[in-house]
Amino acid sequence: MNDVNGRHGRKSKGGPRNNPCRRPQPPHALGAISAAPTPAMDQPVSTRTALAAAEPPPHRVSLHINGEAVALEVQARVTLLDALREHLHFTGTKKGCDRGQCGACTVLVEGRRVNSCLTLAVMCEGRSVITVEGLGTPDALHPVQAAFVECDAFQCGYCTPGQICSTVALLDEARAGRASHVTPDLARAGEPLSDDEIRERMSGNLCRCGAYPNIVRAVRLVLDNDQGGQGR
Repeated sequence: MNDVNGRHGRKSKGGPRNNPCRRPQPPHALGAISAAPTPAMDQPVSTRTALAAAEPPPHRVSLHINGEAVALEVQARVTLLDALREHLHFTGTKKGCDRGQCGACTVLVEGRRVNSCLTLAVMCEGRSVITVEGLGTPDALHPVQAAFVECDAFQCGYCTPGQICSTVALLDEARAGRASHVTPDLARAGEPLSDDEIRERMSGNLCRCGAYPNIVRAVRLVLDNDQGGQGR
């Protein structure tokens, strides 16, 4: 017969009993293994329960949305865009690229335009947030909203809320005399904006319908009306 080493008629001295490299097992090892409890496989855990157990506790955030105090509880990872749309139901702010590239989610935080898809809700604790719903009403449009309607500065309308919020901030920047990348003379930054200035300042808001000429016209109309009112 063959032994464990495949040789005829000779017993191996290095067999299992006499193998010096084999570590002896304590007498209670097998019993411990066989007595170990097995998980209950007949009790499935739902995905929702598993996620809830893994999530950290939510944060309480207090905001001023369109002039009203609002408090909500959100996870630290929730963006301002999702807080507005999914938690507070301000659906005028649109989710486009969700990467801060298209500007459809533009809102005003403390008067400055921001991409709400790149801004965490917890970062806006105690701050004022203005969405397109807070600018005007159907019966009393904001001057920028009225100019967009008059100049037909939209087609599908998906990017329009972000375009309008960005224009409102642009007007404030122009009144404050802030320069842009194409301002020819920083010492004369407060002068009326050229069309190139308008295009540069609105370049963060994309329009897939290509309504750019009419958007520039709408911004120009509001600027001219604003400057005319200041001159009177």
